[in-house]
Amino acid sequence: MHFIVCIKQVLDPEMPVSSFRIDEEHMRVIPAQGIPPVISTFDENALEAALQLKEIHGGKVTAISLGYKLSRPIIKKSLSAGADDLLILDDPAFENMDSFATARVLARAITRLGDYDLILTGRQAADWDAGITGQALSEELDVPCITVARQIQLEDGLAIVERMVEDGYEIVESMLPCVITVSNDFGKLRPITIPGITQAKKKPVKELNATELGLNPVPASRCKLERLYVPSRMRTCKIIEEETPEKAGEALAERLHDQGII
Repeated sequence: MHFIVCIKQVLDPEMPVSSFRIDEEHMRVIPAQGIPPVISTFDENALEAALQLKEIHGGKVTAISLGYKLSRPIIKKSLSAGADDLLILDDPAFENMDSFATARVLARAITRLGDYDLILTGRQAADWDAGITGQALSEELDVPCITVARQIQLEDGLAIVERMVEDGYEIVESMLPCVITVSNDFGKLRPITIPGITQAKKKPVKELNATELGLNPVPASRCKLERLYVPSRMRTCKIIEEETPEKAGEALAERLHDQGII
């Protein structure tokens, strides 16, 4: 079986708030110095799901990453974890794409890979949290999509999935091939080992740009970013001074009532 996993490079969500900078004029995030990017944690959940399915059903896992100036050591973590192949789509035209344009480029690359059985993505990206790319990718490829999966079983050409809902989970089925977005409830990516890192150096890595994918021009984004900024937070503290605690309580109640809180 052929499992394809889409992984995205993002800023480290655990970096200190003081390191976070935004260029409001050009509406872009300024990467922090000395803090390397990471693979989106939700995409690591998807990679773990693919590796577990490979252990059960055999086959291979291909990881795909799209962006601009991607960090090769970071993206190659997928190979160290157990993926068999890595396809890197790196081009200046791929910078700041929205979910719909990203899905169209990924679909073009996946079509070039040939036959596949299952495409796995994270439930959402750890930076924008849009949660659209998986569904848009299924539309581009004209295959079914199941979202926020917490368990996946493959039987007789079917994907049997437990997907998260507000009050628990539901079980749904889909014919293969299909796209499944994986919930963080699936589990964290397995630890990276020294043998895994050593084996990763021998695995194939292919790189393609927009021209090599036959994308000229590249797909246009549908979403327009109006403003990007760090929201300001203001806190005020008012001290109520009265002669007795009883009067202070009455004064507090009056203020809360005037503000519509009580």
